[in-house]
Amino acid sequence: MYLDGVSNNFINASMDGSAKTVESPEKKAVFETWKDWHPSQISHHGALCCEIAREWITATDFSELNGDCIFTGPRWLRQKFNWGASRFPIYWCETVRRKTLDCGALAALAHEIFTVRGVRSYRVQLIQKFSRVATSQWTDSWGDCREPLPWTKGDLIYHESGAIDTGMRKIKVWDASAGWWIDSKPANGYGAVLAIRLSGFNLPAGETFAWGEHTIKAGEWKEIS
Repeated sequence: MYLDGVSNNFINASMDGSAKTVESPEKKAVFETWKDWHPSQISHHGALCCEIAREWITATDFSELNGDCIFTGPRWLRQKFNWGASRFPIYWCETVRRKTLDCGALAALAHEIFTVRGVRSYRVQLIQKFSRVATSQWTDSWGDCREPLPWTKGDLIYHESGAIDTGMRKIKVWDASAGWWIDSKPANGYGAVLAIRLSGFNLPAGETFAWGEHTIKAGEWKEIS
């Protein structure tokens, strides 16, 4: 989920908008660890149990939305589920019974919700910065659940969220784990977004989107600096 300051970039955007790594051994190692990861998915048993669970999620969202704008973030997910370790694969029928879900599962739920609302929704992968104190606490928390913690490297963290297309290929990034929209403006320090990738099966190769002042090409990591 998070990195070591925008000034210590490990990805650079080339003049043609593509992404490339810089020759910093530490940062390159971090990027190589996460660059080919795929967004987490909620699995389906192909049976009524999962179909009912998925319909319950979307019906609950319809009730919570209560006629509001379809671009409204589904904050009720964080009221329903705590943030914490999840074991994968996880199925729809299991998901609705869980009290705790990780960022990948929450992002997958938000993606389904926006899609059913009729909003063009995509999965988002991020690399962000917190602090070593924070990552140490998360390691202890995940350790209590006996779950591996492959998404932290020092104070750098891999994180999953989602994006919606608000029109004219302009996107907003929704963090379902926090229940807020992520600011597109570069920031240093705690919580800084250092890299982003739009991913998903419904993204045409090479399609570009605007996130604030940033141009993001589908399927490619983009440095935020």
